[in-house]
Amino acid sequence: MRPVIWYFDFVSPFAYLCLHRLKELPEDVKIDYRPVLFAGLLKHWGQRGPAELAPKRRYTYRWCHWWAQRLGIPFRFPAGHPFNPLHHLRLCIAAGATPEAIKRIFAAIWTDGGEATDPKRFDALCRELGVPEGTLADVSVKDALRRNTEDALARGVFGVPTFEADGELFWGADATQMAADYFTAGCRYPDSEFARVAALPVGAARSAAGAKTVRKP
Repeated sequence: MRPVIWYFDFVSPFAYLCLHRLKELPEDVKIDYRPVLFAGLLKHWGQRGPAELAPKRRYTYRWCHWWAQRLGIPFRFPAGHPFNPLHHLRLCIAAGATPEAIKRIFAAIWTDGGEATDPKRFDALCRELGVPEGTLADVSVKDALRRNTEDALARGVFGVPTFEADGELFWGADATQMAADYFTAGCRYPDSEFARVAALPVGAARSAAGAKTVRKP
């Protein structure tokens, strides 16, 4: 079996869509499911999430709805988004981060349009998964989520969902087929152009303030 790490956060509609595309990976791939805090990745890399830019938020939500329809995936945005996924991430860890628990948590958020953080809904989800809600405050659960996020950052992960195999990263639900091709090719890129573009020099870069463009001589 070939190991691959799948980093995800329940707040991401792309992670939910990617979950339904995992079956596109070769059968000999063994997935290590790693819940991480997307907000922690954004903070570390100094990025803004797609829902934090109003025009991009509107487009992204519509695009996800369209893509889910095209893929035949049951999908409906929760009543409010973005939401704080911290409790769902901790619940996932407390439930052993099993594929079954992960699928159930994603489904509870992304299929019926309800409020993801509604206490009654969340309590019911905890009971369904057999996890006492008080367990989520355990230091071991909190530490596991922090370690997952720190490990992802150490490997260069900057967004979710992301596949990692042999040090190579595949970001986004739309990279699922690229990851599958990479595994099929024996965990390697098939031509030298991949190496060339990975080492391209920077031709121009914005200043730290983002107000000016600095061109390389």
